[in-house]
Amino acid sequence: MTARNIGLIAHGGAGKWRPGSDDDAVNGMRAAVEKGREILLAGGTAVDAVCATVVTLEDNPIFNAGTGAVLNIDGFCELDASVMASEGARIGAVAALQRVKNPILVARKVMEETDHVMLAGEGAQRFARVMGFGDHDPVTPARHADWKDKRGRVDEVLGASALKMRKFVKDHPEYAGGTVGAAAVDAQGHLAAATSTGGVTLKLVGRVGDSPLAGAGNYACERMAASATGTGEFVMRLLAARAVAEGVEHGATLEAALEAVLGRLGSQFDADVGIIAIDREGRPVARHRTPAMPHAYFSGNMPVASKMRV
Repeated sequence: MTARNIGLIAHGGAGKWRPGSDDDAVNGMRAAVEKGREILLAGGTAVDAVCATVVTLEDNPIFNAGTGAVLNIDGFCELDASVMASEGARIGAVAALQRVKNPILVARKVMEETDHVMLAGEGAQRFARVMGFGDHDPVTPARHADWKDKRGRVDEVLGASALKMRKFVKDHPEYAGGTVGAAAVDAQGHLAAATSTGGVTLKLVGRVGDSPLAGAGNYACERMAASATGTGEFVMRLLAARAVAEGVEHGATLEAALEAVLGRLGSQFDADVGIIAIDREGRPVARHRTPAMPHAYFSGNMPVASKMRV
């Protein structure tokens, strides 16, 4: 395995972004992937690279993860995150975690320090404190103002059915951001994926999406690694990230496998989703069924490239 085979790709959430926000989103993605690139070029692991990339995105308040995550119906953040490594199919995840700065690092500790795969709610927070992660309020003034506005019009926003909620999110790009995630392969040929999110605005307390679920919003195996974004309930129904891996295992190229899964998500659910993935040769791929999905990537010795849409 040589430097030509390393690579990393990351996304900042599929959806319809605020007008005028393209530069901030693309620049934020490039800065995050640069962090991961530095680690891989120095011989670091794929797990180190994806976690560093996602930490950078969690710390950037324009993305819906960590600081700047969206608020649930009661007005506080519940954060989901997971990391998976191809060697040994190791997984760590947290769900409905409150008051931490970087949930992806807590998820990594679950993987490295426990016999468990996932911790949730109060138990996840207690574990985070034991592991040395201090109290942190991830609510930003902008997210709180948005929540206050929408909460004051909850009947209008939610309506009589989830279909109205879904239409509202499409019509109002300022309503919620998106999940962040990264996938990488290192110089040893090991792959890893990491995904982090605040979920969806006004979600019910305790709602868990696809991001912390291995095989749904996050997955890594010997052939590829992937991270999904978008409407998590649909990603979960199809186990989208694992479905991409199965396509590759059956002989499809990564591009073809990814497009096939997005096609199924579209035909079965008309789902607003996007997926990034990388194979063991360091080839990054991004696809989405939304107006935009800010993403950045590099492979081998190439510089980082960043885009708002494919």
